[in-house]
Amino acid sequence: MSDYYTEQLVKKKPDMKDMMTKAILVAVTIVSILAVLYYPIIILVPVLLIGLDIFMFHRLKVEYEYLYVNGDLDIDKIMNKSKRKRVFSMNVSDLEMLAPADAVELRQYQNAKVYDYSSGTGQARVYALITANQGEVKKILFEPNETIVEGFFLMAPRKVIRK
Repeated sequence: MSDYYTEQLVKKKPDMKDMMTKAILVAVTIVSILAVLYYPIIILVPVLLIGLDIFMFHRLKVEYEYLYVNGDLDIDKIMNKSKRKRVFSMNVSDLEMLAPADAVELRQYQNAKVYDYSSGTGQARVYALITANQGEVKKILFEPNETIVEGFFLMAPRKVIRK
């Protein structure tokens, strides 16, 4: 028996929050460099801020990897193409519904806690995955390819809405 396996990599577009974070970090660093001209004793502050800038700029380069194997979906966050962190994991048995994010069937889940693991570009088809785990309802926004949607459909056809 062969496994149903697929993986997909989605690069996150920097949003307004990311750009504001970068702008604030750069502005504070520039102000600290100018402050050194008046108070040479604080020379260490700009050096620490430059290090913080580099660290944060690397953390803001994000990609999401969707891995679907036989009814198990794992979503990993990859920062700067070097550090990986598992942000979401589920089995098809925990699935309440998988539908396009704009589907009317999702209205009953509008109070669920939302986690966005999509690119944010608005060009790809965004799906909402509803899970109920330990009494907590979660709404996961992500951009699965047709193979992942088909995998969920094969495992739970009544819970998947394809459009």
